[in-house]
Amino acid sequence: MATLLNELRETGVVLDYALFGAVAQMRYTEPVATLDVDVLVTVPEPDRIDVLSDVYRACERCGFAPEGEGVRVGTWPVQFVPVFSGLTREALEQAESVDFDGVPLRVVRAVHLAVIALSVGRAKDHARVLGLLESRAVRADEVERLAGLHGLEEKWSRFRARFVDA
Repeated sequence: MATLLNELRETGVVLDYALFGAVAQMRYTEPVATLDVDVLVTVPEPDRIDVLSDVYRACERCGFAPEGEGVRVGTWPVQFVPVFSGLTREALEQAESVDFDGVPLRVVRAVHLAVIALSVGRAKDHARVLGLLESRAVRADEVERLAGLHGLEEKWSRFRARFVDA
């Protein structure tokens, strides 16, 4: 997967990418259940209606056929998600490069994973934030600061009262 993602970037199909969601969280915490790999991307023409069509075509040329909402790479369905907010754009820009079997792979930082999950707000997202806090991959003050920068003070305040300060 890392090789495919780097090739998509090197050929200009995507301008940048980074893993996020549950698979990215596994860099910082115990393994969590997930059905797919989420990849945050920026593309050259983000305002097109079919914003990901070039990504799917490039994947198909590399032997990875579209399946459902993503592309199957080995045993994993991979879902490409265009940046959808200032927060996700920042997360992508500040993603870290890690070594994955000798191949660089970009992964969203823990604090961004926590605040993205906070912004979505489903039960599994709350569990994701808690997992990141409990593993000490991120501190509550870091989440609070970043949440505040992105207009999520109220969501953080409710989360903190319910789960952190309780």
